[in-house]
Amino acid sequence: MERGRRSMVERARVADIFRETFTLDGAIDVEALAYRQIPAWDSVGHMQLVAALESAFDVMLETDEIIDMSSFDKAVEILSRHLVDA
Repeated sequence: MERGRRSMVERARVADIFRETFTLDGAIDVEALAYRQIPAWDSVGHMQLVAALESAFDVMLETDEIIDMSSFDKAVEILSRHLVDA
C-alpha cells in the first residue's frame, strides 16, 4: 500500500479510536480535537485514549509522547513514528 493511502487509513483508524474512547458522535470533527477541548478528554480520558491507541496499534508509547499527545494530529504524528520504526 502506498504511503499516502496508508496514512489516510491510519488517520481513520485513529479517528475511530477517538470516537470510541470519548463516546463521540459523527457530528464532531475528531481531527480538530485538542486536549481538554471536550469534557471527556481530561487526564483520565487521556490515559484511556493512550491505552486504546497502544492496544490498537500494538505499540508502547514513551512518557514524553504521552504528555505531548495534545491533539488528534499530534497523536497521528506520534503513532506514525512508531509504525515507521516497526
